[in-house]
Amino acid sequence: MIDHIQDHIASEGKSVSDFKRLWLHQANINMNMFATKKLLDHEPSQDEAPIILDQYANTAGAGCMIAFNTHSQDFISGDIGLICSFGASYSIGSFMVEKI
Repeated sequence: MIDHIQDHIASEGKSVSDFKRLWLHQANINMNMFATKKLLDHEPSQDEAPIILDQYANTAGAGCMIAFNTHSQDFISGDIGLICSFGASYSIGSFMVEKI
């Protein structure tokens, strides 16, 4: 996941610091914390990489979209974020969103 996100961001000519928020697959809090800490190079805040596991538990592939839905209302024009989900069969996908 980390390599995928770094490659995706770089392919768009951006860096992780350009992103207001990362909404990641919500299956394992330790995995999310490890990945976001590696990506951001510091301990992530709930604002930078929201975790919804405490409220919704493991929601599989829908978790990142639930996190997006519950943690995106504060975006203003020009803010960008990244949504990433992956599966047990090694499928992975991500896309960038920008508030217009």
